[in-house]
Amino acid sequence: MDCDGCERRVKAAVSSMKGVKTVEVTRKQNRVVVHGYVDPNRVLKRVKSTGKVAEFWPYVPQHLAYYPYAAGAYDKKAPAGFVRNVVQAFPATSSNAAPEENFVSFFSDDNVHACSVM
Repeated sequence: MDCDGCERRVKAAVSSMKGVKTVEVTRKQNRVVVHGYVDPNRVLKRVKSTGKVAEFWPYVPQHLAYYPYAAGAYDKKAPAGFVRNVVQAFPATSSNAAPEENFVSFFSDDNVHACSVM
């Protein structure tokens, strides 16, 4: 989006849809955020009908990614604080990883005032 007219056209097209509560247009990031109960594919189709190129936002906040600097996730074109939304492996929980401590075993039923940590 380059001008106020483009921004108004997209905002008017999306806000007139049934179920849309609010529409936020960020021209600097070329992003439209829609809040409400509406089908995302219908919103995408409505934005495309205005003559603009539209796709789902490909970025997620950096703190939500397990490995934000993994291959394919880090993108120089991403806005500050965002990385590309890619499928990432979760942190390893194999037998090589440190076992989780069982805090129940620290206390004894025989002597309730004793603790094995002390």
